[in-house]
Amino acid sequence: MQGKVSPEQNAMTTVYVGIDVCKARLDVYIHPVGLKLAFANSAEGIKRLKRSLKAHQVALVAMEATGKFHRAAHRSLHADGLPVAVVNPLRSRLFAEAMGALAKTDRVDCRRLAILGESLEPDATPPSSAFMESLQELSRCRDAAIAARTALTNQHGATTARQATIEIKRQLRAVETAIENLGAEIERLIGADPRLARRLAILTSIPGVGTVTAIALLVGLAELGSLSAKQAAMIVGLAPIARDSGQSNGPRHIKGGRAHVRRALYMAAVSAARFNPALKAFYDGLLANGKKPKVALIAVMRKLVVLANTLVRENRQWEPHHA
Repeated sequence: MQGKVSPEQNAMTTVYVGIDVCKARLDVYIHPVGLKLAFANSAEGIKRLKRSLKAHQVALVAMEATGKFHRAAHRSLHADGLPVAVVNPLRSRLFAEAMGALAKTDRVDCRRLAILGESLEPDATPPSSAFMESLQELSRCRDAAIAARTALTNQHGATTARQATIEIKRQLRAVETAIENLGAEIERLIGADPRLARRLAILTSIPGVGTVTAIALLVGLAELGSLSAKQAAMIVGLAPIARDSGQSNGPRHIKGGRAHVRRALYMAAVSAARFNPALKAFYDGLLANGKKPKVALIAVMRKLVVLANTLVRENRQWEPHHA
């Protein structure tokens, strides 16, 4: 469907484009000219979309992250020089509620995304390489297998029926094999890439950081090495968020961020708090000052991700005493 718009407005107006992506279709809204379009989510449909956008001066294209369905459009638009921001769906939903928009349809969503692009001006997001996307898919598959193993183990402990126990054990063996095979493939791909192999060696040189945690950082935090300390902590969800109002200073809590990376850092922090000399002293000092163990452990996790970011940026391995 196409809205009415004057040729002068098309030629003169800087526009913001919102794209709601689903498996079969791209719903497009061009703001502020009010133009509504729809294309197939296919190579031909994306070509038609790009031809339509050539008639406008596009400041930003905003779309939600949708697993894999937005990737082709994102990569193609970026290759044509269009700035594309991939927005967290929760952020766009909260923005819609702030606007008073409670209804949720594809046509409503694409308009909301266009207005979000104009109002919030999110940073353009370059697409991941096909190689990195493959690594991320393998990593997500392995995480799902680990979650399935945990569920089956818990079920096995609560089951008394003999046939059910036999079946659970069979499934556990299959899941263990899947975890091992996926892990081996991830390590093979990383080892075949000199840049990632170097980064893996840097990360595993940190006492407390094993191969699993290092891979979670490499795959789940591809920006590692290009961030500031505050950005690294915030992206992973380890930055304490203030909750102050008036004369009240509320307790700080962590919130949001990439939970899969944070989970991997937890066990690394437990190990580092015991075996990494600097982080052990840091952890013990926090406990001595009255901090709760969980709070101190989160602080160690934050130190770890900041340290990892610094070492990758400087392209050097961990040393007990660095000049």
